[in-house]
Amino acid sequence: MKQIILGITGSIAAYKAADIASRLTKNNILVHTIMTASGTKFITPLTLQTLTKNKVYTDMFEEIYYPDVRHISLAQKADCCVIAPATANIIGKLASGIADDMLSTVIMAIRDKPVIICPAMNTAMYENPVTQNNMDKLRAYGYQFVDPKESRLACGDLGKGALAEVETIVASVKKAIGEE
Repeated sequence: MKQIILGITGSIAAYKAADIASRLTKNNILVHTIMTASGTKFITPLTLQTLTKNKVYTDMFEEIYYPDVRHISLAQKADCCVIAPATANIIGKLASGIADDMLSTVIMAIRDKPVIICPAMNTAMYENPVTQNNMDKLRAYGYQFVDPKESRLACGDLGKGALAEVETIVASVKKAIGEE
């Protein structure tokens, strides 16, 4: 059975991660969910745990005994990692090599496996030259992107920055793990 890591960051689009997790699970893909602290403000870990039937990781220093180093073992057993939604914050962290939470640490430990980033943010944030530079830098390292769509955003603006369609994200993950 293929295994993926689903990273969820602090965007209003986080609620769509439940649909992504559900669809991947129904496709017989084992989903390990990692949520940033801000991601848990938009959707609860219990929702993802219920859908995936797996523990949801939110704290790198959680006091639960594991016989392995959790952030390393998750990175090693995953066939792919998808971050949906991905904020400008996580994109900036990864581009700068910052690993200060469970999600960024696991991603930094992934080698030779696809990492798919699905941005979701306000148009001005998405088009900001710093964000664009960070994405270019990550592309040069081999990270893949599923571009956001143009839509009416949560803030009321109309522009590019809305999370890509769930079907598009799921198809990208399935292609990356050879399950098309």
